Amino acid sequence: MTKVKEHWRIATKAIHGFGGGDAATGAISLPIYQTSTYQFRDSQHGADLFNGEADGYIYSRISNPTVDAFQREIACLEGGEAAQALGSGMAASFNAIMTDCKSGDSYISSETVYGGTHALTDHVMPRFGVTGIEVDFTDLNVVEDAIKKAKNPKVLFFETPANPTLAILDIKALAELGHKHGLTVVVDNTFATPILQRPLEYGVDVVMHSATKYIGGHGDVVAGCVVGKQEYIDRLRNDVYIDTGATMAPLNAWLLLRGLKTLPIRMKAHCENAMKIAQFLVFHPKVKVVHYPGLSSNTGHELAKRQMSGFGGMIAFEIDGGFEEGKKLMDAVELAKVAVSLGDCDTLVCHPASTTHSTYEKTVREKAGIKDNLIRLSVGIEDPADIMDDLNQALRVL
Repeated sequence: MTKVKEHWRIATKAIHGFGGGDAATGAISLPIYQTSTYQFRDSQHGADLFNGEADGYIYSRISNPTVDAFQREIACLEGGEAAQALGSGMAASFNAIMTDCKSGDSYISSETVYGGTHALTDHVMPRFGVTGIEVDFTDLNVVEDAIKKAKNPKVLFFETPANPTLAILDIKALAELGHKHGLTVVVDNTFATPILQRPLEYGVDVVMHSATKYIGGHGDVVAGCVVGKQEYIDRLRNDVYIDTGATMAPLNAWLLLRGLKTLPIRMKAHCENAMKIAQFLVFHPKVKVVHYPGLSSNTGHELAKRQMSGFGGMIAFEIDGGFEEGKKLMDAVELAKVAVSLGDCDTLVCHPASTTHSTYEKTVREKAGIKDNLIRLSVGIEDPADIMDDLNQALRVL
């Protein structure tokens, strides 16, 4: 069976990885091991498995061959030693934070994050006695001040590009700052994927994804994953994951394995289309500001060029008007689908203030740059001229 070679480029690794096939049968497409339970050879074999003295499978909440295959492949692409697959991106965020946090600890998070991540910080973590502190991660002095003032800080958590503003954060500088204070540095790499950005190469400890998005890529799976050193993944599995049951289904793992094979070519198409759409929106009279790291006018453009190999398929733009105009635009699109999530082959558009980021209080949301008139566009892989035509006719109604 073909084994990954270090000199392979990322697109080759996405196709071949660790071989991907089934060692038992030679099947190129790994079977879906759709089983909950595995038979022991005898009672001693079962005891050895539970004691960790034998390799094998016990129960699919703990591990499964199809899920294991996806974990090997995503770790390979991110450049990590190991990975843990989970049932959703939110499960990935929770497990990544709780691996190093316990009651009485705190973590420092970027103030501009996915709405579900903000809700986790605001509503869920306090029930475990863990305090999440959200600050502006574009200012390293603000981040360091927050670390110094926090009680028992353990984790630094951020997204780049950020959801939904596309803010670009300095991965290397934030990793160095976190390590200076003894924190585990976790980056949500959902928007960029390992095809465009590999944060572990810039010194962070852990990378996580909502694999629902670009990794799956077809809007048919909900999943998450966490990648890091073997020691960290072992702690995550044994201290949090196994006993909280955030299990990935074998079918979902198989869909993600399929998604990884087309991820490089899909990301290329997403990036090319997004650049054309962003350039179109910049000159539209009904658009006030376009946030896309590929534009030379974008604040994070130079930083994005240094730490990304492409600028991604996500765009945020501010329209003339406010909250109601944002919803009005949603009702006017025809080709684009009004929906949450992102990374699909289809173009998806949403109004964060009324949907994905409605978990924020208005003042907190606006401080994070998520304005009432902000539109988030997940650019699909349709013909870009058709996407532009749809946006143009929708913007005309404002």
